[in-house]
Amino acid sequence: MSSSFDFDVAPFDLLNSAQQETVRGSAELVRYAAGDLILTPEVEPVHAYLLVSGSVRRQAGMLAEATYGPGTLFGARAVLSGRATSVSLAQGEVQAWRLPKSTLQALLVDSPAFCAAVFSEIAHRVSQQEARAEQREFLSLMMARVRDAYVRKPFYLDGAADLVSACAAMSAAGQSNALVRDGDRVGMFTTTDLRDALLRRSDGGDVLAPHAVKVRDVARFELISVHADRELFEALLLMLRHRVHRVLVRDDTGIVGVLSQLDLMSFVSNHSHLIALQVEQARNLADLKAAALQLDGLVELLHGGGVKIEVISSMVRVLNGQVYARLWSFVAPPELVANSCLLVMGSEGRGEQILKTDQDNALLLRDGFDCAELPQVAEAFNRALIDFGWPSCPGLVMLTNPMWRAPLATFREHLRSWIYGSDPDGAMHLAIFMDASAVAGDASLLQSAREFAFDILPGNDAFLARFAAAADQFEEPSVGWWARLTSPRARDELPFDLKKLGTFPIVHGVRALALQEQVTQLATTDRLRALVDRGRVEAPLARDLIEALHFMMALKLKNNLAQRQGGQPADNLVRMGSMSTLERDRLQDALGIIKRFRQFLQQHFKLGAV
Repeated sequence: MSSSFDFDVAPFDLLNSAQQETVRGSAELVRYAAGDLILTPEVEPVHAYLLVSGSVRRQAGMLAEATYGPGTLFGARAVLSGRATSVSLAQGEVQAWRLPKSTLQALLVDSPAFCAAVFSEIAHRVSQQEARAEQREFLSLMMARVRDAYVRKPFYLDGAADLVSACAAMSAAGQSNALVRDGDRVGMFTTTDLRDALLRRSDGGDVLAPHAVKVRDVARFELISVHADRELFEALLLMLRHRVHRVLVRDDTGIVGVLSQLDLMSFVSNHSHLIALQVEQARNLADLKAAALQLDGLVELLHGGGVKIEVISSMVRVLNGQVYARLWSFVAPPELVANSCLLVMGSEGRGEQILKTDQDNALLLRDGFDCAELPQVAEAFNRALIDFGWPSCPGLVMLTNPMWRAPLATFREHLRSWIYGSDPDGAMHLAIFMDASAVAGDASLLQSAREFAFDILPGNDAFLARFAAAADQFEEPSVGWWARLTSPRARDELPFDLKKLGTFPIVHGVRALALQEQVTQLATTDRLRALVDRGRVEAPLARDLIEALHFMMALKLKNNLAQRQGGQPADNLVRMGSMSTLERDRLQDALGIIKRFRQFLQQHFKLGAV
């Protein structure tokens, strides 16, 4: 078998000699045995593969999504989006050329034809339903508007500038391309144009010095443009039709920016990655708000695509944390950031808040550090979060409340008071705080506070019993839910509180057990697994509780999305008439699991004696 790269195979047959040399210099011939993993969701993909012999199977769990044979380029989409959505493994012995991410990106940038072929193949595979979940997400996103994608803000050069000045300005701004103003004309100048410009010759045949070449002489002024309110698939078709990989985006007021093919496909392939990029590159509160406001749309898209609720909640937790941290860097002085720890708490801290509900945040300060403008900073922070879509906390568990922004020593006194004092809200304050997660600043401050709480808890069984009793505080009505669920007349009338009778007993009961065992994990599912490992909860019960929790979370999300679409405020109440027969059956099963867990808590903490 030949060890030479076959450039007759599509899409590599579209490369010129220089681009072929790029491939020869970086491609590596690799071999895999039957069953070897090539791509997995757990490892960031850094190579695409051109199969030479054998076949590769892509699968989600045990369900096959696609099979690739010789002459197929696979893994390109995973490399560009930064993650593989499923597992790819060798079927028998496999031989393939392995292409680094940098090589793939260089080919996409340097060869519009290669770029068009690669992305056309991705679209073709989706249209052939090779991956049903990916198809739903792809098609949903392609129906989004151009302005919803990552449209890069315009960066302008003066057409009269020479190449040296232009490159200096682009380097300072971190740009690889720029728009060029030349009178009434607007053109584009890219690094590819720079390469060609450096080879530009005078009439006498001599290569021109860079400072003697004006940007307007090498820029391209016949630009393809698309309106910001057009659908994304139209922008992609324009790129393919005109064999370009950037289009100018306009709206009724003028030029909005530039949409590149890579950014478009990144949006389609991995919307969450794009939001993270926008958060990271936000230059001001307006930029950050634009990214934050996309989060609920991402949730709706993923939910509609059938993505599991635990995956959605994990993704939202990460993105929310990035928004919080970036916002904190905007409003807080650097010395405050360095001498404090910004916390999110409650469901946000556990990673179980999906749509934006009320805020739960706090600030731990290093002992001895003082910030005179802290009240103003706290006000700016919470006000911005409200503007970003997080409502104010009805219980004022926010930085604007002095109780929730204090030095570590003061927080320790709060903890002692919540555990040993007589404040009726002490147990719930402790519950909120023990779900805290650090999102910015010095995380060791939170660790010290949590260790202090664990240190003063051992042996205080009376407090733990009172703490755990909250899981049993919301009683079912005298008419049992089983009767209500099977009553046709009641289905359209009776609301069910998904939090009070559903998620809260699970979350708080597990939190009480975790506090007793000094489990440091935050997510309810992680706490349950740790409790199983310590022999405190039986594995079958933990499994049932996790399934019940995820069902309740998914039902709440579905209900909240429907409420929002109907112009209603999102709440925890779901009406029986809005549920399918299968959902009512699953709700009945979940209630049985919760009832069994309540009985376990009553016996474990001897709640009858409280």
